[in-house]
Amino acid sequence: MKIREATSFDRISVLKFCKDTFSWGDYIDKVWPSWLDEGNLFLFEKQFPLGICHAFYFQNQIWIEGIRIDPNFRRQKIASKLVTHAELIGKKTNALFSYMLIDTENKKSISMAHSLNYEIFQTWNYYSLIPKNNSNFKIEFKKSLNSDFFPYYVDSWRWLETNDDILFDLCTQNKVITSNLDDNNSVAILGDYKHLNKTLIVTLFSESFDTLSNVISYLQNYAIEKNYERIQILTKEKLPSFDNLEYKISFNLMKKSLG
Repeated sequence: MKIREATSFDRISVLKFCKDTFSWGDYIDKVWPSWLDEGNLFLFEKQFPLGICHAFYFQNQIWIEGIRIDPNFRRQKIASKLVTHAELIGKKTNALFSYMLIDTENKKSISMAHSLNYEIFQTWNYYSLIPKNNSNFKIEFKKSLNSDFFPYYVDSWRWLETNDDILFDLCTQNKVITSNLDDNNSVAILGDYKHLNKTLIVTLFSESFDTLSNVISYLQNYAIEKNYERIQILTKEKLPSFDNLEYKISFNLMKKSLG
């Protein structure tokens, strides 16, 4: 019984228990090559693989993702052992916080996280938006953002803490758009989903329907122009109804202090 780094030879064994995680299946088969390349894809084995999780280390934080346990070996604290292993490695590089994202309906995983002293920090909502030609919008590219007001952004489904340098770089790359009407703002941070081709992932902060409408229309048109096949929006807000915008699921952003 041990935890080690996964290798390409583990793929078939692991994917056998990563098929029906969600109602639509799973994404581990798509991200497996990227996570192997990044490293820190941890595997729990007892003669053969029983569980995995991936850790991404960024500045002073750990992002833990892709926890999967063979259904025949659950309730043996394998997930807890994998998360603790990822945390120990992060502490050696002076990580101060650890995060993970859990479906708000997944009571067992939330309980596991609570048992490791993670707390529900924020709740985020996931929407999908269909790209289409659209010229009915008025937006501007932001020149700067204050990290006090935009403390996190989503990069390939990882909630990363910002700072002024990170936000400045995003603005310089024209990755931050805004719509402002009557002192109400909607701001969107755009990025490529590194592990799924032709996917635009958007961190959205919205204060009004009209400004949001401008942003939604721009995103649809931008996706068509740049040949994206899908748009994924992550936001703390519950969004009003728009054509081609579909609510998918809500997540708890779990946080733990490692200090």
